[in-house]
Amino acid sequence: MLHNNVKRSVLASTVGAGIEWYDFMLYGAAAALVFPKLFFPHASPVTGILLAFSTYFVGFLVRPLGAAIFGHVGDRVGRKKSLLATIVLMGVGTVGIGLVPSYETIGVLGPVLLVFLRALQGIGVGGEWGGAILLAMESGSRTGRGFRASFPQAAGVLGISAANVVFLAVGLGMSSETFMSWGWRIPFLTSAVLVAVGLWIRHQVPETEEFRELEHSGRISKAPLIQLVRDSPAEIAFTALLKSAEMIPIYIFITFILSHGTQALSYDRNILLLLVSLGALIAASTMPMIAWYADRVGHGRVFTAGAAAVALFVFAYFRIIDSGSPVGAAIVIVLSLVPCAAMIASEPMLIAGSFPPETRYSGASLGFNLAGVIGGGPAPFVATWLVTHFGSMAVAAYIAAFCAVGIAAVKALSRRAARLTARGEKPAQQCETAFRVGSGVDHGASGPS
Repeated sequence: MLHNNVKRSVLASTVGAGIEWYDFMLYGAAAALVFPKLFFPHASPVTGILLAFSTYFVGFLVRPLGAAIFGHVGDRVGRKKSLLATIVLMGVGTVGIGLVPSYETIGVLGPVLLVFLRALQGIGVGGEWGGAILLAMESGSRTGRGFRASFPQAAGVLGISAANVVFLAVGLGMSSETFMSWGWRIPFLTSAVLVAVGLWIRHQVPETEEFRELEHSGRISKAPLIQLVRDSPAEIAFTALLKSAEMIPIYIFITFILSHGTQALSYDRNILLLLVSLGALIAASTMPMIAWYADRVGHGRVFTAGAAAVALFVFAYFRIIDSGSPVGAAIVIVLSLVPCAAMIASEPMLIAGSFPPETRYSGASLGFNLAGVIGGGPAPFVATWLVTHFGSMAVAAYIAAFCAVGIAAVKALSRRAARLTARGEKPAQQCETAFRVGSGVDHGASGPS
C-alpha cells in the first residue's frame, strides 16, 4: 500500500498534469477548427491551416526554454516550487488566449498576441512534465516508480480527451456562427478555475524524498544545466529521439486528424472530437496496468512493442480513413491511441531514469521538450504538407520512420548503460537502478546486458 504522503504526491502530480495538458491541448483543437478563419481569414483554407499550425508549433519551440528555466529551479530549490510556478504561467497563457480579439477586430495584432500567449503556454508546460513525473517517482520507495509515474502520464492523455470534450460540448450548445464568434473562448477562460484547484492541491504536498536527501547530503548542483550538458549529452539526445517517436503519431492522431478529417474528407467536426476523446480515454485507462507490467519485464521492451505496433497500425489507419467509411474511420480513430499508450506509459523510467538526481529535472525536461521541437510541434504542419503533396501514405511512412528511430534510441540508451557498468561505473553515471528489470526499472529494449 502507498503511504499517505506518497498518495498525495501522486494525486498532486496527476491532477496538475491533467490541467496543464488540458490547457495546452485546447490550443490544438482551436488551431485545427477555429484559428484559421478567425486569425487568418484572407488565406486559402490549406494556407490558413498551415499558418494556424505554425502558431501551434511556437508552443513547442519555446518548451526547451521552459525546461531550462524550471529544470534549474527544480534541481536547485525543489520539484514542488517549480511545479507551482509552471501551473501559474500556463494559466496566464491559456486565459489570455481566450481574451485575444480576432483579426477583424485588431488586425495583425491578434495573431501576434496569440503567438505570445502560446509561447507562455509552451514555457509553462516545458517545466511541467519533468516535475510531475519526479513528484510521483521520487516520492516513496524505489520499487514501482514506473507505476506511480504512469498516473500523471495518463492524466496528460485525459487532458487531451477533456480538451476535445469541452470543445464538443460548447459546440453542441450553440450555433456554428456563435461558436466561431465567442463560444470557442469559454474553454480557455474556464481554465482559471482549474488552475486555482491545481495550485491548491500542489501546495499541500511535501517535497520529494529524493530531493530532500540531496539537500541533506549537500549534493545540490550549483549549475545543473551546465553539469547536465557536460555529463549527459548522449542521454539528452537519445531521450529526445525516444520521445519524438511517440509525439509524432500522438499529435497527428489528435490534432491533424481534426483538420484533415473535416477539410479534406468532410467528416463531421463534433463526431471527430468525440472519437478522439474516446480514444484518449481508453488509452489513458490502460496506462497504469501497462506501467505495472513494464516495471516487471522492462520499460524498454514495452516501449519497443508499442512503437512497432504504431508503425504497423498507421498504414491501415490512413487507408481506412481515406476510404470514407464512417464506421471504419470511427473504429481506427478510437483505437489509434491504444498502441501509443504502451510508449507513453514506459517513457518516464526511460527518460527520467537516464539522469542522476542532481540533474534529473533538467535532463528529463530537456530531453522531453526537445522532442517537441523535433517531432510533436512540427507534426501537424508536416503531415498537412505531406498529405497535400504526396497523399496520406506519406504521412504513415513519416510516423513509421520515427517509430524506428525511437526503438533505436532505447537500444542505444541500454547499450550505453551496459558499457558504463562494465567499466565499473553506474549506468550512464546516473540513477543506479535505471536499467534493471524487477525494481520498477528497466534494462532497455534488448533486455539485460
